[in-house]
Amino acid sequence: MKHSDSPPKLMGFAQMQEILEPHIAGIRKNIFISRELAIVHGNPQALRLVMRQHPPFSINDYRMGILVRGEIHANINLVEKHIGEGSVVFIGPGTIISPIAFSEHLEVYGIGISSEFPLPFAAGQMPFAFNGQVRDFQIEVDESNICTARHIIDTIWHIVHQKDYNRQTLTALVAALMHLYDGIYRQHADWLKASRSREQTIFDRFLYLVNQYSQHEHQLLFYANKMCLSERYLGTTVRKASGTTAKEWIDRSLIVRIKVELRHSNKSIAQISEEMDFPNPSFFCKYFKRMTGMTAQEFRTGDL
Repeated sequence: MKHSDSPPKLMGFAQMQEILEPHIAGIRKNIFISRELAIVHGNPQALRLVMRQHPPFSINDYRMGILVRGEIHANINLVEKHIGEGSVVFIGPGTIISPIAFSEHLEVYGIGISSEFPLPFAAGQMPFAFNGQVRDFQIEVDESNICTARHIIDTIWHIVHQKDYNRQTLTALVAALMHLYDGIYRQHADWLKASRSREQTIFDRFLYLVNQYSQHEHQLLFYANKMCLSERYLGTTVRKASGTTAKEWIDRSLIVRIKVELRHSNKSIAQISEEMDFPNPSFFCKYFKRMTGMTAQEFRTGDL
């Protein structure tokens, strides 16, 4: 599956239901989807149908999965990832994902939780990996963790297919899966902290901040101040860790966000320019033309 340069489109539950509905008879054995919960159980045909819809996609919900067999190659939040079997996968709200390739024989189990799902966490008690500080992670784990996650997902699958299932039981099982993923993430983060180079740690933090703030903060100095580093040191470290300049990372993220607004909103170019904190529409248009080779209006209308 080839990577696309088109802007991200929202791929929430409503959009997935619309895509899957014409095929539901053939995939019902491996997919469950309601307005608040989705489950993929083994066969990834439902994922393949969604991924045909011209990625990249923007995600506005929580998705947790395990890759039992095969490999996935995807661009997730500006970073290319190769996800192998025996991995747990988390994708959170705000993620931009573009699948590049799947193994022919793929076996995936996972759930998606929409904003309408009644999570049983009090204010301030959401597991760390789900409280907005982590956008995504993909971690290779031992067989014990894979089995535990698989058992929980299998039980959720069994419950939703009962005629009158107990919603509290379902909610508790989803919470248990979230706690499992949170524990895996924390353990992995501790290992990375002990084993990764300082340069890689700085780059990871920088990229997280860029994904969070690039809409309004276009200059490296902001990120350097946020990380309590000098602008020169941050720029040198990012280039050393990634092979790409810090400004290029900021521009990539900003251009993706601008393309989303141009293609998927009715806002005027002047309004987008103001919301993205450009000095004026003329500066905005020159920046977009310099970064993409086309004018904002040409991109919006598709006159390429």
